[in-house]
Amino acid sequence: MSKYIFVTGGVVSSVGKGISVASIGKILKSRGISVSVQKLDPYLNVDPGTMSPYQHGEVFVTKDGAETDLDLGHYERFIGVELTQASNVTSGQVYSSVIAQERRGDFLGGTIQVVPHVTNEIKSRIRKVAEISKADLVIVEVGGTVGDIEGQPFLEAIRQMRKDEGRDNVLYVHVTFLPHIAATDELKTKPTQHSVNELRRIGIQPDVILCRSDKEISEGIKDKISLFCDVDKEAVISLVTSETIYEVPLLLEDAGLGEFIVSRLGLKVGKSNLEEWRDMVDRLKAPKELVIIGLVGKYVELRDAYYSVREALCHAALAHNREVKIEWLDSGELDGMADDKLGQVQGIIVPGGFGYRGIEGMVKGAKFAREKEMPYLGLCLGMQIMVIEFGRHVFHTDKVNSTEFDVSSAYPVIDLLPDQQGVEQKGGTMRLGTYPCHLVAGTTAARAYGTEVVYERHRHRYEFNNHFRQPLEEAGLVASGLSPDGRLVEITELRDHPWMLACQFHPEFKSRPDSPHPLFSGFIGAAKETLVEGAQTSLPLN
Repeated sequence: MSKYIFVTGGVVSSVGKGISVASIGKILKSRGISVSVQKLDPYLNVDPGTMSPYQHGEVFVTKDGAETDLDLGHYERFIGVELTQASNVTSGQVYSSVIAQERRGDFLGGTIQVVPHVTNEIKSRIRKVAEISKADLVIVEVGGTVGDIEGQPFLEAIRQMRKDEGRDNVLYVHVTFLPHIAATDELKTKPTQHSVNELRRIGIQPDVILCRSDKEISEGIKDKISLFCDVDKEAVISLVTSETIYEVPLLLEDAGLGEFIVSRLGLKVGKSNLEEWRDMVDRLKAPKELVIIGLVGKYVELRDAYYSVREALCHAALAHNREVKIEWLDSGELDGMADDKLGQVQGIIVPGGFGYRGIEGMVKGAKFAREKEMPYLGLCLGMQIMVIEFGRHVFHTDKVNSTEFDVSSAYPVIDLLPDQQGVEQKGGTMRLGTYPCHLVAGTTAARAYGTEVVYERHRHRYEFNNHFRQPLEEAGLVASGLSPDGRLVEITELRDHPWMLACQFHPEFKSRPDSPHPLFSGFIGAAKETLVEGAQTSLPLN
């Protein structure tokens, strides 16, 4: 029977619950415990697929095609598991299911209420993760903060879980923020006390409190939190802002959290083994030569929109003993100064996105990379941009476009598939999840992967238009990755370019700090060899 850890947050949002959950999973898995993870999101959207990045940040896609919260990316990267659609539950999914049951007559004669009907649906979805994964331990993060009105059914459901599963099989972790008052140079515990009091009012007594802060927490503060929040002092864990998020599992392990959880839940396990992870973190923190990458995107003011891309670049740079420095270039503002801005980077990456805004700036980035023979990596939309730019070069017209941006384009090199024509419902109707891709021998893609077939995650609606495939290939475009039937172009590259490659899928979702993605690794390997006149590309070594 699986045991459960429930993680809640207090005081402020974005306090670091996702990283904390991923780190707890890592330190427990290092002891030989099988772990699965779930995120409960209280918003009423069915999933974040139709939400703007400004509202939600990145949409992470699981192998089975679920559009989920970006925290699932943390879970996969830290713990080394591949999650499924069962690992992200929203209020929209829960209420849709309950209402569908009511319409079918499943509750005929009864009044449908939040308790027990909604809470029972939430609990069944929590247990479903345990049933699917067969994991020893399921870690469940509740999104938002304690006190949010939309989160109350989820908190009530996890309160009931301790009674249902047995007290020895459930543990509650609360992540709070300790603000620093500069005038008195103090960390204040009162917000944490109020947050825990709100939890206790609901009926949940936390077993562990993770204290997020930008300053070291004294023993006196731990004593105070332990006393007022009725938590063992050893379970009051200091979690100070670290140099890299990948250090957090080590901080929690060194603070004794792993041993506390193992003891409290009665888990029979071996000793922790985090030596390889510790070595990776040491290498991350060590001074290294820089590699400067220009990310040309439309959401650059909100870095969370490209979280997995940023991390994948970091992983690949580490594999080359480099530190990546990202120049965030707003594609909507790349005007006549584009050449000057792009001339100061060693590689250009164009990530995914939707809508016309900023497209021409991305095209300028692809054109610069092609003409200056600078390494280029396009992701999803970035591949479509590369094809559009090359098409304009080959056909000598700016009329080349995608029908997403110009429905009347005379040269629609990117277009909808026939079975996508007329689709009106936006949510969950794209090509989503893992699909196979066959690599063409002798290409840059095949050399990067070192294999014949790869499986990558997709999230898009528009595809390469095969009507233009032959003339573009004759001009130098190489379709180096194809669907098994050869109908869909998955990877494109330029024959006469040192390293210009783009893919229709999202390789960033499969990158890990201890296992960088081959395409990112190849891109960084090419970029580090690019010399940029006048750019600072090195750090002083200690």
